[in-house]
Amino acid sequence: MLGESDGTDGASPQAQSQPAADDVRAQLEVLLASPDLDAPARARRFLRYVVEETLAGRADRIKAYAIGTEVFERTSDFDAQSDPVVRIEAGRLRRALERYYLSDGRSDPVIITIPKGAYVPHFAWQTPHAAESHPSPAAGPGYPVGSPPRRWTPWLGAATLVVVLLAGLVLWGMLRDDATGAPQASAPLPSGEPTLVVIPFADFGEPPAARTYADGLTEEILSQLARFKEITVLGRETSRSISPGADAARIRHDLGARYVLEGSVRTAAHRLRITGRLLDAETGIVLWSQTYDEDLQASDIFTIQDDVARKVATAVAQPYGIIQRARQTQSGMRAPNDLEANSCTLRFYEYRAALSEESHAAIRACLERTVGLHADYATAWAMLSVVYLDEDRFGFNPRTEPATAIERSLEAARRAIRLDPENVRALQSLMMALFFAQRPVEALEVGEKAVALNPNDTELLGEFGTRLGQAGAWRRGAELLEQALARNPGHSGYYSGTLAVYAYMQRDYTRAESLIRQAALEKFPLYHFVASVIYAQLGKATAAAEARDAFLRMRPTIFDHWDDEMAKRNYPPEDAAHFAEGARKAGFPVPARTAAEMALQASAARH
Repeated sequence: MLGESDGTDGASPQAQSQPAADDVRAQLEVLLASPDLDAPARARRFLRYVVEETLAGRADRIKAYAIGTEVFERTSDFDAQSDPVVRIEAGRLRRALERYYLSDGRSDPVIITIPKGAYVPHFAWQTPHAAESHPSPAAGPGYPVGSPPRRWTPWLGAATLVVVLLAGLVLWGMLRDDATGAPQASAPLPSGEPTLVVIPFADFGEPPAARTYADGLTEEILSQLARFKEITVLGRETSRSISPGADAARIRHDLGARYVLEGSVRTAAHRLRITGRLLDAETGIVLWSQTYDEDLQASDIFTIQDDVARKVATAVAQPYGIIQRARQTQSGMRAPNDLEANSCTLRFYEYRAALSEESHAAIRACLERTVGLHADYATAWAMLSVVYLDEDRFGFNPRTEPATAIERSLEAARRAIRLDPENVRALQSLMMALFFAQRPVEALEVGEKAVALNPNDTELLGEFGTRLGQAGAWRRGAELLEQALARNPGHSGYYSGTLAVYAYMQRDYTRAESLIRQAALEKFPLYHFVASVIYAQLGKATAAAEARDAFLRMRPTIFDHWDDEMAKRNYPPEDAAHFAEGARKAGFPVPARTAAEMALQASAARH
C-alpha cells in the first residue's frame, strides 16, 4: 500500500522526502479533530475524502462530479457549473488549512494542502528552521503517489517557508476555483469607481505583539479608507483571505481590484518601522511608497496606529490625491492603549463571520472586560451591543438577569453614540437594537444616517440591507446586499444566506437553494431553518428533515413563541405567513394559526 514503507525506516522526517501514508492519516485525524481548523462539517468530509482517495491510489478520480455526488450527496444529474458547492467548499477548505498551518498547526509534522486548479491534495513534511546560512532549493508542497524520495539539505527552514507561501497562494481558489483551473468571474464591482484592496500587512518581529500590531494597522487603514466615498474598498474578510506578498496581477484578475495597498510592520526593541506602498495591479507599477519610523517609548501603539493609518489613507485617497478626489468623514475616536483590547475588537469580526454560540461566549467576555477597563471606547460598546442582541435573536448564551438582552443592547448602543455620534459601528448597533425592539421606523432612520456617513462600509451595508428586507423592502435590501457581496466576497456566507431569504420570499426556490448552499453556516441555527423551508418548498423531504433536525437541536423551544420571533424581526404578515407555510411543510411544530395568518384573514374579510 502507498507509503507504508519508503525505505527510510528509523530515519527522522527531515531525512525523508515525503510523508508516508500512516503519517498523512495521522495528520488528517489531527486536523479533523482540531477545533482550530475553521471548517464546517462538510468541508471536513471533503478533506477526508480527497486524502483517502489519494492515499488509495485513486487521485485520478478526484473530480468535481465525484466529490459532488459522493461527498455532498448530489444526485446523478449533478452539474458542477450550475451548482458551485464543490468550488465553494474547496476554497473554504484551502483558507482553513492555510490559517491553521500559519497559527496553531505550526508545529504539526505534516502539511496537507489542496492546490488550486484541481482537488488532489499534496503532502509534505513541515520541517524546523535550521541554522545554516545558505538554503538549498526547496521541495514543492506535496508529492505524487509513488514518487521517489528526494534528499533534503540542512536548510529546512527555507523549504518550510516555500510550503507556507505556496499554501497562501493557493488560497485564491476560495474566491474562484473549478476543477479545470479556469478562474470564475468575480462578482461585478460598482462601475465608475476605482477599486482598492488592502492586503494584510506582514509582521516581522516578536510574536504575538507584531502580529497584533500588523492586524490592527490593517483594520484601521480599512476603516479610514471606507470613509472616502468615491473609491470602493473591498471588505475586511476579503482582505484577510489574501496572504501578504500575494501577486498583484492575480488580485486584479480574481477580484477586479485596480489598486493594491500592501505593507509591513517591523519591530526591534522599542522601535517600530511601518512601510506601505500602493500598486497599480494592472501594470505592476508602484504608485506610492512611504516608510514611517516610530518610537514605542515616545508614543503608545494605538496613537501610532491611528496616525499612520490616517497618513496612509490620506495619501492614497485624499482630494487631488493618488487615486482621485474624495470626501473624508472623520470619527476622531481612538482605541485605548491596550493590546488585549485591540485584539478583542479585531476578534469581533471573526465572530461575525462564524456566528457560533461558542465564539459568542468568548467575544462577550472579552468585550465586557474591555469596556470595564476602557469605559470611553465607543467601538467596543457598539460591538458589545451587537453581542448582547445576539443573546435574544439567535439564542446564544442567554442570561437571566433583570435587564433583558435587548435592553442591554440598547443601553450599550446609546452609550457608544454618546461617546462618538458618527462612529459607524455605534450607529449600526443602535439601528439593530431599535429594530429588534420593534421600532423599525426609528431603526431604519438611523441606518440611513449611517450609510450616508459610511457608504463603503460593507458590514453596515449588509446589516442595513438585511433590516430593510425584513421590514418588507426586499428589493432595496437585496441591492445593498449585492453591493456588499461585490465589495467584500470574503464574507459571502452571511450575504448569501440573507439573499436566500429574499429569493424564498419571491418564491424563487431554485435560486434560494443555490444561495443557501453557498452560505454554509452550519454552526448558525437560523441557517438550518432557512435551508429546511427552502428544501421543503422544493419537495426535497430528506434534505428538509436533516436541516429541520439540526435547527431543533440548536433552538428546541423557539416554536413555543413563534409569533414573538416573527414580530421582533418586523416581518410583514405575508412574509411571516410564507415562513409558516414552509415550516409546516418541513415538519416544524408551527402553531395551527399564527398571528400573521390571522391578520391576513382579517384584512381579507374587511376587503
